[in-house]
Amino acid sequence: MMLVGLYNAKSEVYASSLAKQIDCTYSHVVKILQQMHLSGLINFNKQGRLKLLSLTKKGQDVVENIDKIRNSL
Repeated sequence: MMLVGLYNAKSEVYASSLAKQIDCTYSHVVKILQQMHLSGLINFNKQGRLKLLSLTKKGQDVVENIDKIRNSL
């Protein structure tokens, strides 16, 4: 769901805003985001003290496949 949240975001996304969006703790979201980053699904773009999140091409492909599966159910 985090990937879908990033994909559907209308504005800049930070880990804290993503945690609120999916109703999860900040620390848990950061841990999962780090794993997604290591897997090549997201990028962290540092702006001062904040890190903006963005999907990589691989991450976008995964989200599109998730949407296809959800729509077929």
